[in-house]
Amino acid sequence: MAKTKQREKGYGNAEVRLERIEPFSILSVEGKVINKDQMPRLSDEQLRELMRRMVFTRVWDQRAVGLARQGRLGFYAPVSGQEGTMIGSEFALNKDDYILPGYRDIPQLYWHGYPMYQAFLWSRGHQHGGEIPEDVHVLMPQIIIGAQYVQTSGVAMGLKRRGKKQVVITFTGDGGSSQGDFYEAMNFAGVYKLPAIFVVQNNRYAISTPFSKQTAAETVAQKGVAAGIRSIQVDGFDVLAVYKAVADAAERARNGEGPTLIEALNYRLGPHSMSGDDPTRYRSKDEPSEYDEREPLVRFRRFLEAKGLWTEQDEESAIEEAKQAVADAAKKADKFEKMTIAGLIDSMYEITPPHLEKQKAEYTKEGK
Repeated sequence: MAKTKQREKGYGNAEVRLERIEPFSILSVEGKVINKDQMPRLSDEQLRELMRRMVFTRVWDQRAVGLARQGRLGFYAPVSGQEGTMIGSEFALNKDDYILPGYRDIPQLYWHGYPMYQAFLWSRGHQHGGEIPEDVHVLMPQIIIGAQYVQTSGVAMGLKRRGKKQVVITFTGDGGSSQGDFYEAMNFAGVYKLPAIFVVQNNRYAISTPFSKQTAAETVAQKGVAAGIRSIQVDGFDVLAVYKAVADAAERARNGEGPTLIEALNYRLGPHSMSGDDPTRYRSKDEPSEYDEREPLVRFRRFLEAKGLWTEQDEESAIEEAKQAVADAAKKADKFEKMTIAGLIDSMYEITPPHLEKQKAEYTKEGK
């Protein structure tokens, strides 16, 4: 947790210095346990499941990039390199906890119960993509940068007032930490000790803006100090460290100890999105290769293989499962009933206002 030191420099003038924040990790780059005291209590099957989900997500991402290039998806933000944070954080939640995602956080929604074909429809702008199943505790991916943070504080306040033991987790990128909503949400959550977990996936770039030009702060984690909330930095490439950090934050939240800000250090291997971003224009050619040894799948695979818990057959099985799941979801999305203007109007209100009923009748007559 971040700590501060204060040195007086005269009346009404004090300099506040933040002690250096070191990223929390459990596995070394070589996949060896370096923090035994913090090793989460997960069974062998749970460890294997973490790996299966990360491999599945990587293949899904690769296939989704292909679908976007074919014009079969609308907006799509690649996730390769960030699977450790995404999978580890969701795995630490209960199914009745709430996830409020940004637009890149589709994997967390899927593993929480949101159907993949609906994610594809959401990408295309289809209204059914936002019809969340009643037993799935997620909200739609937020396009407005940082808005999900304010919404998270609102949902968390509602749960607290109802005496629920559920927690709310939200995600944004390092660019999102520069938004006003980011600070307002944490301040509100800190004041009322809300059961909220704020995750910043620091993938080094806010589209093309590097972190060094995003903020003068050394870390995102220290930004939670002013809000009076627990703030930590975690190695986002280390799925076990992320799991542990989120599990601890969730336990604190359920016990009424308030929110946590978690800065997860990641790296976005691909473009910001498939909507025209070209990372070679702002990153050096060799930069992504610097993370080849550190990325989450390589590290965790080494750990599991050393324990005899992961084989090539397991890897191939997860790959084939993902390929089939993506193909089936894309096919289902392709065959789903097309949107109509009349249908869109119907979905906006429980009781449609008269002026929209009139418009709907006109569009229905025109076959729209």
